[in-house]
Amino acid sequence: MTDGLALGIVSAAWLGILTSISPCPLATNIAAISFIGRRIDNPRSAVATGLLYTLGRTLVYVVIGTLLVSSLLSAPGVSHFLLKYMNKLLGPILILVGMVLVGLIQFNLKGSRLGEKVGKRVETWGVWSGLALGVVFALSFCPATAAVFFGSLVPLAVKCESPLLLPTVYGAGTALPVLVFAILIVFSTRAMGQAFNRITQFEWWARRVTGVLFIGIGVYFSLVFIFRVKWLV
Repeated sequence: MTDGLALGIVSAAWLGILTSISPCPLATNIAAISFIGRRIDNPRSAVATGLLYTLGRTLVYVVIGTLLVSSLLSAPGVSHFLLKYMNKLLGPILILVGMVLVGLIQFNLKGSRLGEKVGKRVETWGVWSGLALGVVFALSFCPATAAVFFGSLVPLAVKCESPLLLPTVYGAGTALPVLVFAILIVFSTRAMGQAFNRITQFEWWARRVTGVLFIGIGVYFSLVFIFRVKWLV
């Protein structure tokens, strides 16, 4: 495994986790946790539902990411353009995504309410309801989720030429809190509440620190690859 791919995997995992604890995706994850929590009398069922939820979210990002990245890499003209200009494109993209993360750019759009409607209909599906919820919630793109996925993960996967691995890591990261909470449900409802409070506090700092890093890296890429500032190389 090359250093570039290893860094890409770590970055994809962090982007997935950051997405999962951002306000809008966190709301859908809380809904999933509440749904799984109804199975507290059956720990195995709760964990199985959490695992299937993780699988559902991961499958969506894998399919979308693989189709997008593979299409971009397989088209000779597009592939050549991206390989030649990717570093130049990454600078402005990272700056914009970073501005979204720190709150300098805000959207008034709200996530799709499709997940709430489906959630009420799959209650009788048993543990397989977790898979359905994972798929539907992953498709309910919020502005911040779309910015991170399409603005960071997809370009990163293109740069690393990894249409399958990085979207898989990202998808698993977006469902990680639900899986953790599903396991905590087995041990203690109190522990689940404490973990949720800590995640909420951590998210505020993590999103802003990541946003500042994105802006800084974006400025660096822009100066080096667009404006050709040699003393930074």
